[in-house]
Amino acid sequence: MYLSRFLSIHALWVTVSSVMQPYPLVWGHYDVCKTQIYTEEGKVWDYMACQPESTDMTKYLKVKLDPPDITCGDPPETFCAMGNPYMCNNECDASTPELAHPPELMFDFEGRHPSTFWQSATWKEYPKPLQVNITLSWSKTIELTDNIVITFESGRPDQMILEKSLDYGRTWQPYQYYATDCLDAFHMDPKSVKDLSQHTVLEIICTEEYSTGYMTNSKIIHFEIKDRFAFFAGPWLRNMASLYGQLDTTKKLRDFFTVTDLRIRLLRPAVGEIFVDELHLARYFYAISDIKVHGRCKCNLHATVCVYDNSKLTCECEHNTTGPDCGKCKKNYQGRPWSPGSYLPIPKGTANTCIPSISSIGTNVCDNELLHCQNGGTCHNNVRCLCPAAYTGILCEKLRCEEAGSCSSDSGQGAPPRGCPALLLLPLLLPPALLGTAGPLGM
Repeated sequence: MYLSRFLSIHALWVTVSSVMQPYPLVWGHYDVCKTQIYTEEGKVWDYMACQPESTDMTKYLKVKLDPPDITCGDPPETFCAMGNPYMCNNECDASTPELAHPPELMFDFEGRHPSTFWQSATWKEYPKPLQVNITLSWSKTIELTDNIVITFESGRPDQMILEKSLDYGRTWQPYQYYATDCLDAFHMDPKSVKDLSQHTVLEIICTEEYSTGYMTNSKIIHFEIKDRFAFFAGPWLRNMASLYGQLDTTKKLRDFFTVTDLRIRLLRPAVGEIFVDELHLARYFYAISDIKVHGRCKCNLHATVCVYDNSKLTCECEHNTTGPDCGKCKKNYQGRPWSPGSYLPIPKGTANTCIPSISSIGTNVCDNELLHCQNGGTCHNNVRCLCPAAYTGILCEKLRCEEAGSCSSDSGQGAPPRGCPALLLLPLLLPPALLGTAGPLGM
C-alpha cells in the first residue's frame, strides 16, 4: 500500500513539475571549464566551453535619471490616487522616508505591502512634454537570458521606447517601441513578437499590447527574450542545440541579446482619454515599482565565475584568456589567434583555448597541451622534462649516445627511426635557437 502511495505521489510530483517548469534546465550547462581525464600519457586537462550562471542583474547596475531632478518630492507635492484619479490628496516628500519615492525603490525587494516604487514629478508643466530617461548601466557586457519586465505602479505609459547600448552608452539602438497608437506615435504599424519569425526575429517592432491606458490592473510591460529564443529552440526551448548553433554562427543574433546598458525612455504618461485634463494635472506622472533583468556576464565561453568587486563585474577567465570579457589571449599564450568558445558540439562545446606562443617557449619547458615530453619523459612543474637515462634534450627527444657519437646497433641505442612524428614536429614548436640551428634570414 505504501509503495503504491509513493508511486502515486511521485507521478503527481513529476506532472506538477513539468507544468511549473515548462522550460528545461538547459541554462545550467557549460558550468565547468575543464576537467582532468586519463590518457595513455597520464592525467591531462580536458577543456570545454563554459559560462557563468544566469542571475538577477539588477543587483549590479547603476541607475541614472534624466532630467536628474525629475523624481517627485523636492519640493513636496500632492498627486492623485491610482484607483481614483480625482482623489488627489496623496503626498510625495523627499525629506520624509515614508513619503519619498527615490530611484532605488525600482530595484528593492518586492512583496511588501504597501509596495515601494519610484515616482516622477507630476505633469504640472503641461503642455511641455513630461519625459524621463532611466538608464541602467553595468560597466560590463552582459547577455540577456530572460524577459525584461517593468512593473508600473501608475498606469502604463502611452508612449515608451526601450533602448540598448553595446558600447557603454556612447551610442543607442531601439529594442522595442510601446504605444497606445503606434502609427500616430512612431509612424509604425503595430505588431507583437508572435508576428515575427526566425528570419525577422531581429526586427524592431512597435507594440500596442502593453499600453492600455489608466487601469490599475494593467501594470506590466515585457520585452520578450524567451519568445525570441523559441523561434530557434521550439515553444518549450527543448531544442537548445538549434539556438546555440544560431548564436555561434550569427553574430547579429548574438549581439541582439547582448548589452552594456539599457535605457527606458518614458515619453508620455498614461492619459486614458483623447485629451489631457488640464484641471487635474496631478493625476499624470510615472511610477515604477520593479524592474527585472536576468542575464549573465559575457565571458565569451571562457569562464564560469563573474565576480563583483569595487562596484565592478569581471570575468575570472580560464583557457589562458584575459580581459574583462576574456576577450584576448594572455601574454605568452598567443600561439594562435584568440577565439571565443563555442556551444557546439552539445553538451560540452569547444573551448578554443589559447596556446603558448612559439616565442615564449624557453629551454626545458613542457605542458600537457602542446609540448609533451617524449620517450617516456615526464613533465615536472611545467618547467622541464624528467628524461629516462638513455634520453636527453628539451623534450627527451635525443638519445644520449647520439650526442656522444657512440650510438651503435649492437648497443641497443640506435637512432630513432627516420620520420619520427615527434621529432618532425619539434622544429615547428620550438624556436630555432633552442634546437641549435640557425633561423630563417631576418628572424
